[in-house]
Amino acid sequence: MKDFLLIFRSDNVVMAEASPEEREAMTKKWMDWVVGIATQGNLTDRGNRLHPSGKVMKGGQIITNGPYTEIKEFVGGYSIIKAESYEAAVEIAKDCPIFLVDGSLEVREVSPM
Repeated sequence: MKDFLLIFRSDNVVMAEASPEEREAMTKKWMDWVVGIATQGNLTDRGNRLHPSGKVMKGGQIITNGPYTEIKEFVGGYSIIKAESYEAAVEIAKDCPIFLVDGSLEVREVSPM
């Protein structure tokens, strides 16, 4: 089995404008999805949400604020799953709740150093 990083991207405004009930319902969908992956034995690290602000470094010396607010779709979190292949990882990821808010999901194989 290989590890695959799932990178979740979405429009931050969608959830910011959601009611508390809508946010709670979405959180439940996420938790149910993650528990389902874990139950199948395919969860390496459930990951975490990422705060929308941060710093961008270039060359180790140039530090700017980021990610940039003008970017519509930003990285909002990640998880790491186990799968036999890219195809199997995509199959696991296909029911991700990120798609319910017009988000996207990037699947990347983790290459051990």
